[in-house]
Amino acid sequence: MKVLHFFKTYWPDTFGGVERTIHAIAQSTAAYGVETEVLSLSRTPEENTRRLDGHMAVKARLDFELASTGFSREAFRKFRVLAGGADLVHYHFPWPFMDIVHFQSGHGKPAVVTYHSDIVKQRLILPFYRPLMMRFLGAVDTIVATSPNYLESSPVLRAFKAKSKVIPIGIDEGAYPTPSEADDAWCRSAVTEPFVLFVGVLRYYKGLDVLIQAAGKARCKIVIAGSGPVERELKQQAKTLGRDNVIFLGEIAEPRKMALLRNCLGFVFPSNQRSEAYGISLVEAAMCGKPAISCEIGTGTSYVNEPGQTGLVVPPSDPVQLAEAINRLVEQPTEAANWGRAARERYVRLFTAERMGKSYAELYREFENRKG
Repeated sequence: MKVLHFFKTYWPDTFGGVERTIHAIAQSTAAYGVETEVLSLSRTPEENTRRLDGHMAVKARLDFELASTGFSREAFRKFRVLAGGADLVHYHFPWPFMDIVHFQSGHGKPAVVTYHSDIVKQRLILPFYRPLMMRFLGAVDTIVATSPNYLESSPVLRAFKAKSKVIPIGIDEGAYPTPSEADDAWCRSAVTEPFVLFVGVLRYYKGLDVLIQAAGKARCKIVIAGSGPVERELKQQAKTLGRDNVIFLGEIAEPRKMALLRNCLGFVFPSNQRSEAYGISLVEAAMCGKPAISCEIGTGTSYVNEPGQTGLVVPPSDPVQLAEAINRLVEQPTEAANWGRAARERYVRLFTAERMGKSYAELYREFENRKG
């Protein structure tokens, strides 16, 4: 069975959460006889069209971007050709340009949408886009939500509940490197005291400004690994507030990330807006058996990190309660260890790539069976 994935960007151009998810779906469904192609936009399409881990990443030239939406004239032609050779098209929402391409192509193939997030930041354009969005979501065969929490809390998804199903995003433990002794030694030298960890792109909705405020009452080091659009402002905030216990490590290699995860007291994920729909970093922490602290924002973060079972969930944008949660990990090591074990068990039960791949393969086969 041939499946075409379509999203605005993909490896090796970018390596964000949606891209990781597409890669994991491609890898995990291969075991069920699914052949994958991924079409995305690129500023260097010739250079970045390549075979990646058993599937093709095809690029169309990115002409321009407007409100985080990439546009490409070439994509219309390439999508039509690739969709013509596919048995099923798998879209990744949101990307308004994708909706236009879908209707223009008239491909007539079964279509699945993984609904990664509501449109949050670009609210000003939503009234103009909404008619097209609702028509597109109404036209596809199945909509996949990544958590039951998001399916219940999204006003858009509620309108399509009858044709929606939940498949949690899973990750493959085997795809992550085992940190070497040198990586562990680097970790001990970079952070010489007990610490909690954040890993991710430094974006506006990650709530890291609140974490820096909370650091004033936190009784451990707070390590922030990653880079991103708000990095400069966060460093300036930490400097202005005199938060000497906040350590910025910048972007780090995967083995060092795994060393940090192995050595931290727990994982802190203070995202405070619905733009954070799931939190793959939370799944990585659970895979490593670490307790987590996250915020209740009505999305999948409270599905991955089950309140009181795998860690603590606090109100968003509340530095006092965030600091109290961090200190609880420091002061209650037995409780924290129990949460970490439960997080690992929850990962094995719900969040493996193998489980995700089986679920998507079964969904794909439903359309093949209908055709037959």
